[in-house]
Amino acid sequence: MNPYERYVAPILKGLATTFRHIFKRAVTVQYPEEPVRLQPRFRGRQVLLRYDNGLERCIGCQLCAAACPSDAIYIESAENTDADRRSPGERYAKVYDIHMMRCIFCGFCEEACPVDAVVLRHDFELASYDREGFIYHKEDLLVPGPDEGSAP
Repeated sequence: MNPYERYVAPILKGLATTFRHIFKRAVTVQYPEEPVRLQPRFRGRQVLLRYDNGLERCIGCQLCAAACPSDAIYIESAENTDADRRSPGERYAKVYDIHMMRCIFCGFCEEACPVDAVVLRHDFELASYDREGFIYHKEDLLVPGPDEGSAP
C-alpha cells in the first residue's frame, strides 16, 4: 500500500466532508431561549378531557390500563349517582394515576379509550425533584372545566 492511499486519501476525504457541511445551517436549537419545533405526531404528557358541559369523558372502563405495556396506569372505578354525577355513563374513574417514570409514551392508552378521554398532548417539559412528583393523579391530568379556567 503506497503512502498516498494510507495517509493522504483519508485526510482529503475528511476535509471534503468538513467543507461539504461547513456552510449548512446549524440544526442545534438554543433551548430554552428558542422554542422547540415539535412534530405533529409528537406524543407527550397525557391529559383527561371533559365534555363541553363539564362532565368527565372517562367512564372508568380501565381499557387504557389494560392496554398499557409498561403498567403505568392505575384506575379505580366508582358508580355515578343522581346526586353526584361525574360522567355521562354508569361509572367514572374515582382514582386515575399515571406513573410517568414508567410511561413509554406509546399512545396505546389513547387508542384503547372508547370515549376519547385520554389524549397525549405536546407537553414535554416533565421534571420533578422527587419520585412522587412523577405520579400524576386525576386532578393533575383532568382538563379544567368551563368555569375553572384554561386547559393544561
